[in-house]
Amino acid sequence: MRWILIGLFLLLVFPFQSYATQNVWILIDTSEQQLSIMRENKVLLTFDNIAIGRYGASRSRMKGDNQTPLGSFQISWIKQHNRFYRFYGINYPNQEVADLALSEGRISRQVWENIANTIESTGSPPQDTSLGGYIGIHGIGKGEQTVHSRFNWTNGCIAITNAQIDQLNPWIKLGTRVVIR
Repeated sequence: MRWILIGLFLLLVFPFQSYATQNVWILIDTSEQQLSIMRENKVLLTFDNIAIGRYGASRSRMKGDNQTPLGSFQISWIKQHNRFYRFYGINYPNQEVADLALSEGRISRQVWENIANTIESTGSPPQDTSLGGYIGIHGIGKGEQTVHSRFNWTNGCIAITNAQIDQLNPWIKLGTRVVIR
């Protein structure tokens, strides 16, 4: 009984964090078409044959250009059972993306301020800007496996198979870092 009480005390003083997700982050290599689950600098698991935006990837992504944004992001929402099976939304456009777009003249000062103010007040960027939004990692849902394996077909997201999404799920939580390069 004494050990149970000590264990409960330790759980209250030092909240439990699953070792599986400690220091885990996601690396998406758009040129190699790979998604890797990383712990610090060690690869834990890699998924090949991912699909990205149909027009490639870019640091200068704009709404409707069908490109995957490059940069460092975080998982900011998780949606279960949607048309893409499961969706891990990233915080695009984040402040770094908005700053770059402003400096390149791709957005106005007013759009930049809207993004900055929304991030400051809610912790998440608006999803309906001229830079786009609703970017994430998702499955293919009921889509064609042959299309997925042969083409980059998304509007800017990163797609993996539904089976790969199931394998990825235990590693992902809100706040998980996602680097797209």
